[in-house]
Amino acid sequence: MKYVLLALFLLISAGCTSYIKTLNEHRETYKEEFLQDPRSPLDSAELHFLDFYPADAKSRVKASVVLTPEEQPFELPTFSGITKTYRKWGVARFQWDEEHAQLSLYENISLLSNPAYKDYLFLPFLDATNGVETYGGGRYINLSKAEAADGKLVIDFNTCYNPWCAYSDGYNCPIPPAENKLAFEVKAGEKMYKVTHH
Repeated sequence: MKYVLLALFLLISAGCTSYIKTLNEHRETYKEEFLQDPRSPLDSAELHFLDFYPADAKSRVKASVVLTPEEQPFELPTFSGITKTYRKWGVARFQWDEEHAQLSLYENISLLSNPAYKDYLFLPFLDATNGVETYGGGRYINLSKAEAADGKLVIDFNTCYNPWCAYSDGYNCPIPPAENKLAFEVKAGEKMYKVTHH
């Protein structure tokens, strides 16, 4: 039995190591994208001040997804004052420790005609860390419709990131709807930027 437990421990450890490596690669790619976009709020020297929570396995949650095909498009306000048209695509229900929670998933209407982004789902959310350890305006997660095709979805909060409004003014960052405010802390993903907002 002890050999079975040891093998299981080594298998889990190897899996964790592999996941941490994958997450670190994801974060490096995330940083590089700031340098590839001419509209970026950060330059190479400023990337040093990006800050993240350590990888946390419990922050990858399994959710059930209920589609909402009857939902109509609506105007989602942004921090710049303009609005963007979205539609609630579905609701993801999951458990966080002892808490039962749900978050709405949205599709951007303007992207539906673009083959590269028609599968894109937008998950903006707020939690109890906002304004303390993380950006006060909430954080985002990118997902795809294919990931929820069977009614199940893994939401990896380790990959959540700040809107560009966390670094500088002048961007049209959607404000997470009130229905996507979590009552608990999500100590995962990107933390508050370590220098003063531009």
